[in-house]
Amino acid sequence: MSEIQDRADTEGEATTGMSTPGNTTGSPDAKGGSDKAGARASADASTGVLAASRPGVLSRLSSRTAQRSPAAVSWIRQAALLPVLVVILIVGATKSDAFFTVNNLVSGVGQQVSALGITVVGESLILLIGGMDLSLEATYGLAPMVAAWLIVPTMAFGSGALLNPYLGILILLAIGAVVGLVNGLLIVKARLNGFIVTLGMTVLLAGVQNGIVHGQSPYELPSAFSYLGSAFVGQVPVSLLVAGAVFAVTGLFLRYHRVGRSIYAIGGNPEAARAAGIKVDRVKIGVYVAGSMLAAVGGLIEAGKVSSVTVQQGYQEGIIFSVFAAAVIGGVSLRGGRGGMFGAASGVVLLGLVQNIIDLAQVSNYWQLAISGAVILFALALARVVGGEASAD
Repeated sequence: MSEIQDRADTEGEATTGMSTPGNTTGSPDAKGGSDKAGARASADASTGVLAASRPGVLSRLSSRTAQRSPAAVSWIRQAALLPVLVVILIVGATKSDAFFTVNNLVSGVGQQVSALGITVVGESLILLIGGMDLSLEATYGLAPMVAAWLIVPTMAFGSGALLNPYLGILILLAIGAVVGLVNGLLIVKARLNGFIVTLGMTVLLAGVQNGIVHGQSPYELPSAFSYLGSAFVGQVPVSLLVAGAVFAVTGLFLRYHRVGRSIYAIGGNPEAARAAGIKVDRVKIGVYVAGSMLAAVGGLIEAGKVSSVTVQQGYQEGIIFSVFAAAVIGGVSLRGGRGGMFGAASGVVLLGLVQNIIDLAQVSNYWQLAISGAVILFALALARVVGGEASAD
C-alpha cells in the first residue's frame, strides 16, 4: 500500500508541474524557446571551447616556432663565414695561378690547418660550456715533447728510455687527460677563476716543456709516432682526414647525444641545467679533459709534420690566439651555449687560406701579423652583417 501511495503522489506532482503557468515546457512556444535556448547554449559552449583551445593552439605554434628559431639562428651563425670564404678564394685566385690546385689547397692548406683544427675543436667544446682554457697551447707543446723525449735516443736529445712509439702516444694522451682533469677540478670544484688557472697552467707547462730537454728539440721521431702528421693517402694528408673525422664526430655528438645537448644547456644556463637533473660538474670536468686530449693530439700531428718537437711548439708560437680566432669568427660564443663544429671548421679554413695567400704573395714577414689581424677583423665584421644579431655576442 505504501508503494502504491508513493507512486500516486509522484504522478500527481508531475501532473501539477506540467500544468503550472510558470512551467511552459509542454507548450509549442516553450519548445521553440527551449530550442533557441539550447542553440544559444550550444553556441556558447562552442565559443567557450574555441576560446579555451585558442591559447593551446597559440602556445603550440609558438613552441614550434621557438624550437625552430634556435636551430635557424645556429645555422645562420655558423654559415655567416661562407661569404667571407668566397671573397678569400677570389682574392687567392687573383694572387697566384697555383692557388686553385690540389697540391696547394688539399696537400698544402689541408696539412697546415689540421693540427690547429683539432685543437680548435677542444677549445670550442670548452667555450660551449661557458669556460675557456688558455693552457691548450701549452698542452699542444708539452704532451708531444714528453712523449718524444721518452722515445728518441740521447743523441737526438731524448732521455734514452727508447720507449715504444705506441706507448709514447698513450703517454701523450694521458698527459692531456691529466692536465684537463687538474684544470677542471680547480675551476669546477675549487671554484677558482678559469682564466687565471689556465694562464698559470700555461706558464707551468711551458716551463716543463723547455726544462726537460734543456732548450733542445728532439728529432728522429719514429714513423709510427709521426704518421698522423706526415702520411698521405694519395694527395690527401692523413692529418686532414683525421681532423675532418674529429669535426664530424664532435658535431654529431653535440647534436644527437644526450651529453652533447647537455653541453649546450650548461653553457646557456648552468643553474637551469642543474635543476633539470644534468650533472653539471661532471660534464664540465669531462669537457676540460676532452679539450686537453684533443690539444695533445693536435700537438702530435704538428710534431709529425716537421718530424721534430721544437721548444717553440705551442706556447712560444702563440697558437692560442689562432685557436680563439678560428672558434669565435666561426660563431662559437665566448659566453657559452652557442656555436657548432661547422662554424668552427669554417674559421679554421679561413685562417689557413689567409696564411696560404700571404705565403703565395710573398708578403714580408714584418707585415704578416698585421694582415692576418686585419683579415680577422674584416671576417668578423662581414659575418656580423650577413648573420645580423644571430652572429653577434
